Amino acid sequence: MNNYQKAIENSNIVSKTDINGIITFVNDEFCKLFGFTKDELIGKNHNIVRHPDTPKENFQALWETILDKKVYKATVKNLSKDKKDIYLNTTIIPILDEKEENIVEFVAIRYDITNEVMLQKELEERQKILFLQSRMASLGQMLANIAHQWRQPLTQLNLSLYNLKKSFEKQNKKEFEDFYSNSKNLILGMSNTIEDFTNFFSPQKQKEIFLLNISINEALKILNEIFKDEKIDIKFDITKDLEIFGVKNELTQVLLNILSNAKDAFVQNGIKNRELFIKTYKKDDFIYLEIVDNALGINDEIKDKMYEPYFTTKHQSSGTGLGLFISKIIIENSFEGEISHTNTQNGSKFELKFPIKFEV
Repeated sequence: MNNYQKAIENSNIVSKTDINGIITFVNDEFCKLFGFTKDELIGKNHNIVRHPDTPKENFQALWETILDKKVYKATVKNLSKDKKDIYLNTTIIPILDEKEENIVEFVAIRYDITNEVMLQKELEERQKILFLQSRMASLGQMLANIAHQWRQPLTQLNLSLYNLKKSFEKQNKKEFEDFYSNSKNLILGMSNTIEDFTNFFSPQKQKEIFLLNISINEALKILNEIFKDEKIDIKFDITKDLEIFGVKNELTQVLLNILSNAKDAFVQNGIKNRELFIKTYKKDDFIYLEIVDNALGINDEIKDKMYEPYFTTKHQSSGTGLGLFISKIIIENSFEGEISHTNTQNGSKFELKFPIKFEV
């Protein structure tokens, strides 16, 4: 038994406290990690290493568990003597008397995971930066689309105002009212365009159940004029009323990335008859969204790199290489789904897969 105890003490961070949480024993690893001597710890309350950021509810749950003679397991954030954050996988075991009626002491066995936690935090911070960069790239694309969609109505509005002035000078009331009404309709259309883009960029992080068709319509509404100019024919096989669970705006961003990439591939590869096929359906426990183009597909040499950050086949001025990388993160994190790509006979097929089971 002593050999087992020595093995545990030499390979883990161990402490013991009495029933009131007063430290009665610490091993050398505990002292080394927290920067205290044994004399500084023995006889002190174990909250000497408690981190002030840890919610009181956590400690309440801890005490309720171990006083109920149950083992408590958690990842706990602690504070060293020199005020460094320490993250520990912690197991606290109540030790009972011979009759197993009363708690004699508590033994805590810990494993240091500070490096792993800090690495995870660093990765999450980098991911936030990548999301921001992707969002800014989308913003640039949206502004370009707004400018594109406003160009024609602005020209028409300018002409309508000129004719409005002429009809006023001629005192032609009917003509004046016609041009006035036409101007109002043009301004309304431009206002609706702003509304569409504002909805896309409005803060929305709360997951919700929503119709898949809504995100598809929002993405196509934003790209409508561009697709018209590029003569891209879109065909649909849509199953109505399919609901998915996630962040609606983020799915719209994913669809914009995929659809914009298809548009760029049509142009880059000089495709004359440009066709997109969008299909949604339900199968087993999943909902599927397929986007198929005839833009010749993706070269096998770059398929393995397509989801890497900053990888792009486009010119630096028109591509950041974040679109598919961010799209993959969104589908996996915000929807617990999957995104995949396969080459078809004439182009590419992107498949988005969403679980039907909702957990709100």
